Amino acid sequence: MRKILAFFLAIACVTGIIVGKLEASESKTVTVTDMAKRTVVVPFDPQRIIALSSGTLRLITYLQATDRLVGIEDFEKTRSFARPYIIAHQELTKLPKIGPGGPGSINKEPDMEAVLQLKPDVIFISYMESSNADALQKKIGIPVVVLTHGRFASFDELVYDSLRVAGKILNKEKRADKVIAFIENSRKDLATRTTGIDDSTKPEVYIGAIGYKGVQGIESTDPGYTPLEWIGANNIVKKITDKKEHLFVDKEQLLTLNPSIIFVDGGGLNLIKQDIAKKPEYYKGLKAFNDKKVYVLYPFNYYVTNVDTAIADAYAAGKILYPEKFQDVDLPEKADEIYSFLVGKPVYAEMTQDFGPLGAVADFGL
Repeated sequence: MRKILAFFLAIACVTGIIVGKLEASESKTVTVTDMAKRTVVVPFDPQRIIALSSGTLRLITYLQATDRLVGIEDFEKTRSFARPYIIAHQELTKLPKIGPGGPGSINKEPDMEAVLQLKPDVIFISYMESSNADALQKKIGIPVVVLTHGRFASFDELVYDSLRVAGKILNKEKRADKVIAFIENSRKDLATRTTGIDDSTKPEVYIGAIGYKGVQGIESTDPGYTPLEWIGANNIVKKITDKKEHLFVDKEQLLTLNPSIIFVDGGGLNLIKQDIAKKPEYYKGLKAFNDKKVYVLYPFNYYVTNVDTAIADAYAAGKILYPEKFQDVDLPEKADEIYSFLVGKPVYAEMTQDFGPLGAVADFGL
């Protein structure tokens, strides 16, 4: 009898220890300072999360944590145009809807009822002001962590801080470090290839049709355009401004600048074709159009910066401007190497369906 009692006591002790460990694991928390400079206590390694507002879902994808998502915005469920993270993970579009999303959702409350029904452990949200994030967290009773991609329409190293914050919470710190290292190594490779090229020998280039609050035409440009910055290109717009942010160039001013090479954001390609049909003589006045030196790059600013596509664009621009420095680069292979690492699948073929081959000469029929 005593032996039987001792046996059951031993089982009870072991069970208690296991249960205790499970409860301790489940109740473990981590304290982070988010990108709104808020101190937030959150569950460590949460298994139920949601990602709200511009670029947040992309960061979760980079961290290989899409299996934790319990819902996504309606915006992410719509056409996956120019967003490789959704192209690579179509299964996410089958998750429940947690609000409309899209640029109009920035710094606003999500669909509270939809979020509460999904019972997430943590809400990740980008570009929300500190006071609004505090109010949302208090109202909904779920930890809210603010992330960011930094400055719109460009690459900003603040994205590294966001990856580190989310990685710490999701038990994905090693993956965050690998993602950051991959991006930095790509930037270093691009810089190494183009370092030492005499500025006087660099062709004057222009990037047009950059998406900005919608699709735009040839006038839409950026003197700080990330892919051109990373290869040290001679962006002709820097002649007229010291700023490194989006601007619209007057068409007559572009004629005066008359760059020898023009890159076109694939998102605005059709808009340029429509404009050419109306005003062919204008485009015939641009040297690059006459010499058929207008090349297509992929739009990387869609629901803020798709870093993967920005890197691929930089290699494409580099190969066009300095072919001897990039002769070993096969653009489709390089693009899929980038997409495979960052979003988990090679999606170059799908991107070509919308925009054609990366770096291809644009055919305007002039």
